[in-house]
Amino acid sequence: MKKITAIVRAGKLEVLKDALFAADVRGMTINQVQGCGAQHGWKEYVRGNELLVNTIPKVQFTLICADEHVDGIVEIICNAARTGAVGDGKIWVEPVEEVIRIRTGEHGPAAV
Repeated sequence: MKKITAIVRAGKLEVLKDALFAADVRGMTINQVQGCGAQHGWKEYVRGNELLVNTIPKVQFTLICADEHVDGIVEIICNAARTGAVGDGKIWVEPVEEVIRIRTGEHGPAAV
């Protein structure tokens, strides 16, 4: 099993969620996060004072899947989230040693 984590533009939340649901991918966790990278932020003015905002609002998707589904899910995420501009986000994949469904006590792939 693998854990896929994707951090994407906040504006891509619904598009990406719909694309994953359309591919019958369920059981994801979605968090609002802040990040900084190549985008460098922007300047705002608050009550006449310049304020540098150097973190950008993003959305983080996390899901667990069988090894054989990783490539397809990564492709769905890339296709749904890509704009071609700096700030599209990142995806990383990590091994998962064990998953346990608390409600039933199931272990392994059956718990996903």
